[in-house]
Amino acid sequence: MEGDPPLQLRVFDLNCWAIRYLSKRRQERVGLIGDMLQREGFDLALLQEVWSEQDYSDLKAKLGGCYPFSHYFRSGVIGSGLCVFSRFPILDTLLYQYSLNGYPYMLQHGDWFCGKSVGLVIIKISGIVFNVYITHLHAEYCREKDAYLPHRLVQAWELAQFIRHTSKAADVVLLGGDLNMHPEDVGIRLLRGWTGLRDAFAEATRFEVSGKEGGTGSWGHTQSPPTHPSAWSQGCEDGCTLVPNNCFTIKTELLPFPLGIRIDYILYKAISSFTVTCEKLKTTTGTVPGRDIPLSDHEAVMATLHIRRQGQAGGAASGTAEPALADMVTEARLEVAVGLRAAQRQRYSTGRLAVLALLLLVLQVVAGLGALGGLVAGQPFPKLSFSLLAFLGIGVFLLATGLYLFHTIEVKMLQGTEEQMRMVLRALQERP
Repeated sequence: MEGDPPLQLRVFDLNCWAIRYLSKRRQERVGLIGDMLQREGFDLALLQEVWSEQDYSDLKAKLGGCYPFSHYFRSGVIGSGLCVFSRFPILDTLLYQYSLNGYPYMLQHGDWFCGKSVGLVIIKISGIVFNVYITHLHAEYCREKDAYLPHRLVQAWELAQFIRHTSKAADVVLLGGDLNMHPEDVGIRLLRGWTGLRDAFAEATRFEVSGKEGGTGSWGHTQSPPTHPSAWSQGCEDGCTLVPNNCFTIKTELLPFPLGIRIDYILYKAISSFTVTCEKLKTTTGTVPGRDIPLSDHEAVMATLHIRRQGQAGGAASGTAEPALADMVTEARLEVAVGLRAAQRQRYSTGRLAVLALLLLVLQVVAGLGALGGLVAGQPFPKLSFSLLAFLGIGVFLLATGLYLFHTIEVKMLQGTEEQMRMVLRALQERP
């Protein structure tokens, strides 16, 4: 009933940076993450970049007593890296893999092999149905010239659509993860505007910075609540989750942002007859007390949410006002269109290369048949160079054909997303 005490839900979110053979001191840090979760006793733990199933199994064994329910989302070549630990029974799960996720030939980045996805777990607490989403979007490797921006916008759009179409039976929606977008970026604005999700950092009544040097086992201190979210302007007081003083971060990538950046989020909204407020939000910063390393190259985000039942159904939480939302959709659609034109150029280039390689192979076949027919009698046949050229032609043809097919798929996905955005924009503009 309306007078019932609110339900308190404590949520932990962290990009664990647990890449086998590549992440520094991975197993030690995974153990420290497990120790913290065991000690703090959150209700939900949303972890990304747990790309070793053995690490997940180790965490599951360690946390079985306080988090008896968990799920690991498998996708791609090396896995999505997404997993959820819960104190409450998981009723159902669902995984959606994004249609675009970078390029397979960009081996130094590797996002394509991860099968970036959004995972959904459904839990029920005190009669309240929670749809809990966890995701990790494509990384931003160069902000000045972001070749992956169209792909990340497609992912943000698909994430928003997935949440909209799967959350209709839920009472409360939660989203946690590394979105790889700054709060003012068009992708995060589009996601929040189209779904009505609220940012826990912006809505928090209290904000705490954990892990300050000289801290005790409680690992935290409290900042006085500002009168407006924009008053938080120093370092982690701005909710940054990728900070320069973390020993694992690449300092050169953060040179334009001396205070760090905020790319990890906990977002939420209430549906039906409930309201959700963020009473407290914390981030870690610095090393684990008593140790010389932090939990990860990202800072953890911890939110304490209060869920209250209203007297009558209030309907789904409204999103951004329609004129502003139309502007966001237009801005995102223009970026997708830029990516579409680039993909069409790449498809044309690889298709032309495949045709040239095929012509080379045809000429080699004609030359070989001519030699076998005695048309060049008396001339030694250069078998070694002919074979090497043939293998080169076959390799180029297969590679170019594969890339042509990949970019054809990319073009179709970008066209599909642009068309969806065009339809949504038309509907927004036609509403009275």
